[in-house]
Amino acid sequence: MAEFIRKATGFSGKTAIVLGSGLGEFADGLEEKKRVSYADIPDYPLTTVPGHSGELVSGMLKGKQILAAKGRFHYYEGHDWDTLILPIRLFHQLKVETLIITNSSGSMRRSIKPGSLFLITSYLDCTFRNSPQDPQVINISDLSPKIYNTVETISEDQNYVLKRGNYCWALGPSYETPAEIKYFRSLGGDVVGMSTVPEMMEAEKLGMNVLGISCVTNFGAGLSKAPLHHNEVLETAETVKDDFIKLLSEIIKKG
Repeated sequence: MAEFIRKATGFSGKTAIVLGSGLGEFADGLEEKKRVSYADIPDYPLTTVPGHSGELVSGMLKGKQILAAKGRFHYYEGHDWDTLILPIRLFHQLKVETLIITNSSGSMRRSIKPGSLFLITSYLDCTFRNSPQDPQVINISDLSPKIYNTVETISEDQNYVLKRGNYCWALGPSYETPAEIKYFRSLGGDVVGMSTVPEMMEAEKLGMNVLGISCVTNFGAGLSKAPLHHNEVLETAETVKDDFIKLLSEIIKKG
C-alpha cells in the first residue's frame, strides 16, 4: 500500500491529517494536489458513511507536503480493530512523523456550543470492549507537547475561541442516550464521538506526534430538544469549515 501511494502521489512529507465527517474540504485547498481513491489502493477498505468521500489527497500547504485522508473507518461499519488503525500504520510506513486527527463530535457541556472548535487534550475509551470498569482519562497532550503548545500559541495570537478537554469514544452507530451522556460527563467527558481514539492509540504506540481537533456539531441527547441526525453534523461542519481550515493551516505552517 505504501509503495502504491508513493508512486501515485510522490508523497515524501512528514505530516498526515485524518479528516472527519463534513471536514474533507480542507484537502481541496491544497496546492499541487494528487488524489487516490481508496478503491484504487490494493487491499484498502472503503468508507460507507456520508461525509467521508474515501480518498487520499497529497498536496502542498505553506511549503510543506501534506497527506490528507478524506474518510475513516468505524467499528459500527463492521470493521475490526486492524482495519480501524490501518490508515495510521500506512502513514507510519510512509515515514509520517506528525498526525493530526479531526472529527465531528457532540457536546456534553452547555458551555461547549455547536460550532465550537475543540482541542482534544485527553480521551476516554467508553466502548467497554475489554472491561465493564469505568474508563480512565488518558492524557494525549502530554505525549506531544510541542504541537499542543503550538496550538495554544496560535489560539492566543489569532484570538481563536478554542475549547479544550476530554473526548469520549463510543461505539455507535446510534447516538448516545441522555443517561449515557450523563454518565460520560460524570467521568470527566466533555464531547463524544464514534472515532479517533483507536487512531490516537496506534499513533502513540508507533511513536508519532499526534494532535486531536474536533468540530462540535450538536448537543448530546438531553441537552437539547432538537432530534439528533447525521445531517445536522454535516450542516454544522459546513458553517465552521473556514475557521477549521484556517486553524489547521496555521498549525501546519508553525508546526
